[in-house]
Amino acid sequence: MDEILAHILVVDDDEGIRSLVKRYLNENNFLVTTAKNAEDATEKIEVINFDMIILDIMMPGKSGLQFIHDNKNKITTPIVLLTAKGTADERVEGLEIGADDYLPKPFEPKELLLRVKNILKKTKEIDLKRVAKFSNIEIDLNKLMILKNGKEFKINNTEKIILEKMINNPGKTLSRIDIGKLINIDKERSVDVIITRLRKKIEIDPKNPKFLQTLRGSGYVLWID
Repeated sequence: MDEILAHILVVDDDEGIRSLVKRYLNENNFLVTTAKNAEDATEKIEVINFDMIILDIMMPGKSGLQFIHDNKNKITTPIVLLTAKGTADERVEGLEIGADDYLPKPFEPKELLLRVKNILKKTKEIDLKRVAKFSNIEIDLNKLMILKNGKEFKINNTEKIILEKMINNPGKTLSRIDIGKLINIDKERSVDVIITRLRKKIEIDPKNPKFLQTLRGSGYVLWID
C-alpha cells in the first residue's frame, strides 16, 4: 500500500465538488475527510488534527471566512480557499485572516493537487534556525508563535515560511517576487497584505516598523539585533 501523504479536510456545500476533490486526492495518496458546511467542519477539527484544509468561501450559513475567524486559535494548518470568480476582496480578506492560497472556481483538479503538494512541501521544509529573540520579541517557529511584550500571537503556515526564510537570512532583502515564490502566490498585493499582517504581530508600532522593514523598490527585510 502506498504511503498516505497527508490528511486533508475538504469543506464545500457542493456535494459534487466534495466528491470530485476527494476522489482525485485519494487517487494521489491523500486521506480526505469532507464537511458540508462550516458547522460540520468545526466539529471535525475538534477531534482530528488535519494537515490541510481546503475551504469554500461561499456556503449557506457561515461562510468560509467566518469559519476561519471563529477558529483562528485552533487552526495552525495550511488553508486553501476555493473562491467564485470576481471575489477579489474576499480573497484578500482570506489572506489577511490566515489563508495560505486560493483557487478560483471552476478549477482543474490537477492544479489543486499541485498547490496542495507545493504548500505541504514547504510546510515540511525545516531550516536550521527555528527561534529568534530580539528586543522584547521572540519568534518561535516550532510553536508557531510570536511573543511580544508578554503577549502571544499565533502564526499560520504562510507566515512561518516567510519568517523561516528571513530568520535564516537576517538583513537580506526579499523582493515581493521572492516571497511570492516561497508561498506560491503570484500577486504582489497579496504579499503586501501578508507582510502587513506579520507587522501587526512583530512590531510595537506597525505603521513605523523597526524590524520588518520595506526597502522601497527592493522588497522587505527583517533586521534582528
